Amino acid sequence: MRSDDTIFATASGHGRSAVSLIRISGRQSRFILETMAGGVPVPRRAVLRILRDPGTGEALDQALVLWMPGPRSFTGEDQAELHIHGGLATRTAVLRALGSLEGCRAAQAGEFTRRAFLNGRMDLSRVEGLADLIDAETEAQRRQALVQLEGRLGNAAEAWREEVLGVLALLEACLDFSDEGDVPADLETEITGRLARLRDDFHRVLSDRSGERLREGLTVVLAGPPNAGKSTLLNALARRDVAIVSPVAGTTRDAIEVHCDLGGLPVVIVDTAGLRESTDIIEQEGVARARARARDADVVLWLVPPEGGEGEAPAARRVVRVATKADLNRSRIDVDLAVSAATGEGLAELIRVLETEAESILGQGDAVLTRERHRLALERARDSVARGLAMMAAGEPLELIAEEIRLGARAMGEITGRVDVDHVLDRLFSSFCIGK
Repeated sequence: MRSDDTIFATASGHGRSAVSLIRISGRQSRFILETMAGGVPVPRRAVLRILRDPGTGEALDQALVLWMPGPRSFTGEDQAELHIHGGLATRTAVLRALGSLEGCRAAQAGEFTRRAFLNGRMDLSRVEGLADLIDAETEAQRRQALVQLEGRLGNAAEAWREEVLGVLALLEACLDFSDEGDVPADLETEITGRLARLRDDFHRVLSDRSGERLREGLTVVLAGPPNAGKSTLLNALARRDVAIVSPVAGTTRDAIEVHCDLGGLPVVIVDTAGLRESTDIIEQEGVARARARARDADVVLWLVPPEGGEGEAPAARRVVRVATKADLNRSRIDVDLAVSAATGEGLAELIRVLETEAESILGQGDAVLTRERHRLALERARDSVARGLAMMAAGEPLELIAEEIRLGARAMGEITGRVDVDHVLDRLFSSFCIGK
């Protein structure tokens, strides 16, 4: 794979459609338009052209053609777009014609966005925001991804990095006075104050984990004894049959996950094995997994069946006791609410409870950090700043303090991709769609 190749790919969905979009990027883009579309149109203005096979001159399709010369393009390179008719034969013929041109090849996953990053059109945090926007399944995820794409984290990281570099400049100024054997008191005071403000800013941002949680979704585990109605409730909440429902106890042996959109927030509902003592090795494993999922869950719905024998709810962050089969028994009062999957009674109230829990834990997409990678980089920067502050207080050599602060600046650069992040790039761009 050559980085100077001209790449092309279908950027719209596959299958039969009214229109199919083909993107082209690289130094051969102008030549492709001249060869296949009979000329290069005015930049960023769609024109109707006949596309022809460069080898035979045969007409392939009637298409809208756009020309976007670099560096004012998504990738920063010369780019072209062909809006062709979406039939399979038409798309195949145009792609085959493009592939026949020397120096042109089909793009790999995420290669357009990778070129945008390498050419300075996007920083790494914006790239991740774009990936999240493509993958967003709920309204809150969409909002958070769009804010990330618009540069909220990248701008904040750059501002922090500039502040760290400003502290480094002051430290260098202090070192300039080393021959006199004294550090000016006002400079030392300013350095200490700026480092303390940075440490506090980092701590405030790191204390909010809602951004990462919003990407993953709130985890709600359905737990309870066998035949408490867990699988029936899961099907009711999912509005489709995703779990086997049977009067035979112990039907569910493993965890079953369903992703839902509750009030615009992502929620993962997990059905688990009934909790009871068993001599069945497989059921024992299912019970162990159920307890583990409950411990890690944000919310556990502990289902209380009308026949009793509910046992003890597992340890969890938040437990909501739910009486099931409310249409059969209304006598229980030691629960938070009662539902009936058969009649729908109480389901709306249960969904409101889950929406409230999701909103309180996930927020509405206003977090700065959205990935574990961001958090780890900011933690390293915070730790460097905190160590620098402690070293200032202990009167340690300024050269050592400056080196510690440089490590903090490097950690901040990892967020936007200013320093070595090749291992991150390969994993990130491989998750993109072909054509993006």
